[in-house]
Amino acid sequence: MRLKPGNQVKGLELPAIDGSMFNMEMVKGKPFMLSFYRFASCPFCNLRVNKLINNFDEFGKDFTLIAVFDSSLDALIRHSGNQKAPFHILADESRSYYEEYGIERSVLGMVKGMTLRFPTLLRAFFSGLIPKELNSSWLTMPADFLVDAEGVIQKAYYGQDEGDHLSFDEMKAFALEKRVTL
Repeated sequence: MRLKPGNQVKGLELPAIDGSMFNMEMVKGKPFMLSFYRFASCPFCNLRVNKLINNFDEFGKDFTLIAVFDSSLDALIRHSGNQKAPFHILADESRSYYEEYGIERSVLGMVKGMTLRFPTLLRAFFSGLIPKELNSSWLTMPADFLVDAEGVIQKAYYGQDEGDHLSFDEMKAFALEKRVTL
C-alpha cells in the first residue's frame, strides 16, 4: 500500500556502502529525503545519485538524503562505492522496505522510461553508466519521500517510469523551508 503525506515514516535498518549499519535514529530530528532506487547498476539511478552528490551543498546543512537500492550490498559497492556520497546509500536485497513503502514494479513504467527518457539513457551510457549486470528487478519503479524533522512524510512521490523522481527544485525548496532552527 502506498504511503501518503501525514504518515509517520517507517523504521529502516539496512547496511550502507560505507560499511555501517544505518537506522532512522541517525537522522532523528532532521528533515530528509528517503529515495528508493532500482538495481545497483541502473543508469538512471546512478545518474540521479551523481547529480545529488554534485549538488548536495545546495540543500543546506540540516537536510540529508537516504538512497535505498534494490540490490545486494556487494553489487551496490561495486557500482556506487566510488561515488563518495555525503549521504547514506543503502542496500535492501530482500526488498522488505520496498514492500513496506509500497514501491511498485511495472513493465509499462520500464518501457515508458526507456522510450521517453532515451536521451537521458544515452547520456548515462556515454558517462560510463552501463548496466553490466542485473542483480535485481528491472521492473522496480523509483519513489521519493520528503520527511520533516518529526519523521512525518510531507510529500510521497511514486515514479511513473524508471527515471521519474521528484524534481531537484522541489527537493531544494523543501530542504531550505524545513531547516532546523534552535
